[in-house]
Amino acid sequence: MTKPLKIDFVSDVSCPWCIVGLGGLEAALERVGDLVDAEIHFQPFELNPDMPPEGQNIVEHVAEKYGATREQSAANRQAIHDRAASVGFSMVTDENSRIYNTFDAHRLLHWAGLVGDQKALKHALFEAYFTDNQDPSDHEVLVAAAMKAGLDPHAAHQVLSSGQYAQEVRAAERQWQAAGISSVPAVVINDRYLISGGQPPEYFEQALRQIAAEA
Repeated sequence: MTKPLKIDFVSDVSCPWCIVGLGGLEAALERVGDLVDAEIHFQPFELNPDMPPEGQNIVEHVAEKYGATREQSAANRQAIHDRAASVGFSMVTDENSRIYNTFDAHRLLHWAGLVGDQKALKHALFEAYFTDNQDPSDHEVLVAAAMKAGLDPHAAHQVLSSGQYAQEVRAAERQWQAAGISSVPAVVINDRYLISGGQPPEYFEQALRQIAAEA
């Protein structure tokens, strides 16, 4: 018997481990097949809510935030690139990449959740930033991502230019922070089970089977 699962995927579009986690979750869902009927909702989390419009060099940012050296930063990037590749995602960030503000991307994702395919837009945003090295705070980049996801580009532009859904995104961010989410990805299933971090498909598969058995 197929078990319905509500999955809240709390993440940021500039979070590399969120790609790894999403890839792992999607692969696990394919493996479990008809065991579950999953409905995924992408929830907002900003790793750098105070990031200015011009962004910041990734090596400088990681050094300031985590104390990592240039060599440590390069090693960490390669490790994440390898993990992303293992779930079928091409990540090409390097020492010249930049970190940007992602609030408008989250507004667009909120809109997509109301009118269309959030998952397709999430993937398009990940690709724009991590594969194409584009700025996810740039409205032209965001509209192009919406169009790639099969959404109405004119409606997407209207959402972005009007500031629509800002209050809703802020409220959702506060809600998840109040629930104890302080790092991403955080995968919350049926409002009860939390899976943290960029876990591999095997980990997600085991968790999904166990949760389905208990549901």
